[in-house]
Amino acid sequence: MAIRLSTQVKVVPMKQRVVYGDKLFFIGSCFAEEIGGISHGLGFDTLMNPFGVLFNPFSIASVLRRVRKGVPFSESDVVKLPNGCVTTFSHNTKYWYPDAEHLFREANAALEKAAAHFDQSKWVFVSLGTSWCYRHKKTGQIVANCHKMPGALFSRERLSVEESERLLADMVGCSPEKHFVFTVSPLRHLNDGLHENQLSKAALLLAVDKVCDKFDNASYFPAYEIMMDELRDYRYYKEDLFHPNATAVQYIWEAFAKFGLDDSVFKPMKKVLDLKSRLAHKPFYPDSETYRHFVKERDAFAAQLRHDYPSIRLENLTLHQDNDS
Repeated sequence: MAIRLSTQVKVVPMKQRVVYGDKLFFIGSCFAEEIGGISHGLGFDTLMNPFGVLFNPFSIASVLRRVRKGVPFSESDVVKLPNGCVTTFSHNTKYWYPDAEHLFREANAALEKAAAHFDQSKWVFVSLGTSWCYRHKKTGQIVANCHKMPGALFSRERLSVEESERLLADMVGCSPEKHFVFTVSPLRHLNDGLHENQLSKAALLLAVDKVCDKFDNASYFPAYEIMMDELRDYRYYKEDLFHPNATAVQYIWEAFAKFGLDDSVFKPMKKVLDLKSRLAHKPFYPDSETYRHFVKERDAFAAQLRHDYPSIRLENLTLHQDNDS
């Protein structure tokens, strides 16, 4: 009898899966950026978190509603921070600007790009981080981020299963032409407390389960379960002990690829990985004839790949800048 060192999570591939050329829209927690970033780097047509990382279902649903309708940011959205910068309660802390004019220019440009991409996206990947959220006492608004403002300005609450289900069901129901893939982020929110984190994740899991039962265009990928069971060891975490490390992310990505990528993707994806390896090569002697020959072969390989698979976004690959290219 073979020895098993972890509990295996059964992952059943979706009936319809992603192919090169599909537009993919990722939104939600850091995990959306991890998986979305890998997809982007493999030449898929992706857009991730146009307003920054989001965690709770209310904020994710609010951003998608704005993106779907294309409603621009205006004076009523401006939040003035103690440091003199301005932002909105729809953005995270990376989106602080010196004045409202700068805010509107950057935020609305990102919104316009996101709206165009979302409109054409076949797939929407939603990574839910937590049921806990913060409500701004003065406006009554649930915020995506408190922007390091005094805690006394906010009240903390947990969205119920029913509230999260309603928000997610509305999200899916308003875009029946798209397929939504939900995950519950494996990142643990330890600041909430271990028990509170478990309650939060449980509420999200129950809400997503209800939505996937209700809609044919909604699926669930068990990233949380894979992290908790197959990777139940602190060696798969970063030093902070709650963020999955690179090994864990790669492991979950490989499971996700089997779950969500069409079989036709794997052959060209292998070629993309080959090209990425060649692009990452740093020569000891960049002026040598050997390296010039290497660059010529690499560029010919890239040109052939572009010809054979025009739907692959080779411009997404991180390019090593050569002196002679």
